[in-house]
Amino acid sequence: MRRTLLTWSAVVVLLIGGFAASVVALNADLYSAHGFVGRYLEALERHDTASALALPGVRTGNDAADDLLTGDALGDLDDVRVVSDTPGADGTHTVVVEYDLSAEGAEATTARSEFIVARNGTRFGLFPQWRFVTSPLNTVSVTVLHDDQFRVNGYDVTTTTAADTPATYLVFAPGLYVVDHESTYLTAAAQPVEVSEIGGITDVAVDVQANEAFVTEVQENVSEYLQECTTQDVLMPTGCPFGQAIANRVNSPAAWSMVADPVVTIVPGVEPGSWAVPRTPATAHIVVEVQAYRDGSISTFDEDVPFTVAYTLTFQPNNSLLITAVYE
Repeated sequence: MRRTLLTWSAVVVLLIGGFAASVVALNADLYSAHGFVGRYLEALERHDTASALALPGVRTGNDAADDLLTGDALGDLDDVRVVSDTPGADGTHTVVVEYDLSAEGAEATTARSEFIVARNGTRFGLFPQWRFVTSPLNTVSVTVLHDDQFRVNGYDVTTTTAADTPATYLVFAPGLYVVDHESTYLTAAAQPVEVSEIGGITDVAVDVQANEAFVTEVQENVSEYLQECTTQDVLMPTGCPFGQAIANRVNSPAAWSMVADPVVTIVPGVEPGSWAVPRTPATAHIVVEVQAYRDGSISTFDEDVPFTVAYTLTFQPNNSLLITAVYE
C-alpha cells in the first residue's frame, strides 16, 4: 500500500510539475506580450481583419471612415520577427518587430514597428491577457483631385467627402498600401504608402487625370464632327466652329475640307469631377467661286481658314460622355 501511494504521489508531482512547466512556457510565448502582438500580425498575414479588430485595444473612438478595414485593401505581410520585448516600469511592454511588406505595384520593403501593450486581466487565473495601449489602426488622409473615387491595393473606394476635399480612413498598421485610380476614362499614378509607425497619420493626394482612352474617344468624336461640318456647302456651316464671310457674290457651293484637326488635350474642368478641352487651334480650307460686285470678274476663293474649338466634357449616369462646344 505504501509503495502504491508513493507511486501515485510521484505521478501527481510529475503532473503538477509538467503543468507548471507548461504554464510557464505558454506565458513566455503564446500568452506573452509579444505573443499577443504576434496574434495580431498573424491575422494581418491571413488578411483576417475580423480577428485583428477583435483584439483588445485595436478598436478606437476615431471617427475616420473604416472602408479600408477589409482584407481586400491589405497588402502582404510576411516573415514577422520579434526583435525585442521590453517591460517598462509602469507595467507596459514595448514589443519591437520586423517584417517584410509587399503589394502589387510597389517595391517590397523591410520595415520595423514598435507596439506598446499592457496587461488586461488574467485568463483562468493563470494566463495573462493583453491590450494595445496605442491602437495599431493608423489614419490615412486621402485627397482625390478631380474625381470622387480611388483604389487601395486594387480595392475601389468612393470618397466620403466631395472631390478635392480630404477624407480620413483607418488602416491597419503595419501595411503597404498602393493608392491610385484606374477607370474607363481616368487614371492616377500609383503611390505606395508604407504604414509602419503606430498611431501615425499619412497624407495622400490622388491626382486623377484623363487617360489615353479618354483623349482618343474625344479626339475621334471631335474629328468626326468637324468632318461632318465640311459636308455643308455653305459659307457658314450650321453649328460648326468655322466659316468664312465673303464680300462678293458666291457663284458655286462652298467646298470645305479639314487641313488640320485640333489636337485634343483634356484638363480638369472648373467644377470638381468635370473635364474640358481647352481652347485649341485647327484649320479648315474652303474653295468657292465668287464674282466681284464692282466689275463682274470671276475668281476662285481658295484659302485656309484658321479657327479654334473648346469643349466641356460631362459623364452621364450611364457612363456615356456628353461633349458640349463652348462658344466665346
